[in-house]
Amino acid sequence: MTLPLPPIPSAIARKISSPVGMERMRRASHAGSWYTNNARKLDEELDGWLRAAGLTKSPDVRAVIAPHAGYSYSGRCAAYAFGNIDPTNISRVFLLGPSHHYYTPKCALTRATIYSTPIGDLPVDHEVTEELNATGKFEFMDLSVDEAEHSMEMHLPYLSKVFQGHNVKVVPILVGALNSQNEAMYGQLLSKYLDDPKNFFSISSDFCHWGTRFSYTYYDKSHGAIHNSIEALDRMGMEIIETGNPDAFKQYLQEYENTICGRHPISVFLSMLKHCSTKIKIGFIRYEQSSQCKSMRDSSVSYASAAAKVDTPAEEEKD
Repeated sequence: MTLPLPPIPSAIARKISSPVGMERMRRASHAGSWYTNNARKLDEELDGWLRAAGLTKSPDVRAVIAPHAGYSYSGRCAAYAFGNIDPTNISRVFLLGPSHHYYTPKCALTRATIYSTPIGDLPVDHEVTEELNATGKFEFMDLSVDEAEHSMEMHLPYLSKVFQGHNVKVVPILVGALNSQNEAMYGQLLSKYLDDPKNFFSISSDFCHWGTRFSYTYYDKSHGAIHNSIEALDRMGMEIIETGNPDAFKQYLQEYENTICGRHPISVFLSMLKHCSTKIKIGFIRYEQSSQCKSMRDSSVSYASAAAKVDTPAEEEKD
């Protein structure tokens, strides 16, 4: 009698279902929970949010900072970042997302060849991934780590929507718990890619996580209600990010300990701005909170969207 073989775990099955060098797909693991897995409904939702934002697409926009919460919380806010993108000349999107579950003091690259979304898959740029790996500064994350992390996945449906009909590849980079020296090192290393207008950067971060459940209850009563204090704290951080100064941002984080989960990806990006030859300026466009905290029993998460645009000096007025 032949006993049936035990089922192969799905992650392994995806690796061995095709010959070596063939596709390794990162599933849309948060579809059906953090956002809808119904392609038509998802496309309509994204389209509605993008239309409501009413932004003009600009080829000068080289990067965005956008939230990564469930779409019922931050989907509308994220549209104010992704709605700025003119996909015409972009062929590659670098994704920088924080690591919520996996500890690494470095940045990690993906082993996947395709990032799946319900509305269209995005191929990973293998050549650039290998180029980064060759520096010796990166590690690779397992597919299980990749699929457990939501910070980059929550940007994918928007990218798939905005780049519909355009050939674009992605370079996902999981940003670990970097020290200041490594933030500066990765920023310098990635800055050359920011100088190329064919490249785009999508930086993933939520802002203040406030409440006892987040072990963070900073409250400056001079602002009145708690939610006003949270907004003032976040806007202070946003204004510092807009200066492009990574040292000032570090000082702000040390002083107020604001629970900005994408502080490391943002810090890497600020270091990139410092080292690249193109003058790029960050501007925040939208700010929202998941709820308005009024008592110490409440909790909320803040979301902010920004576009980083080539800073072209205004033409002098002619007589």
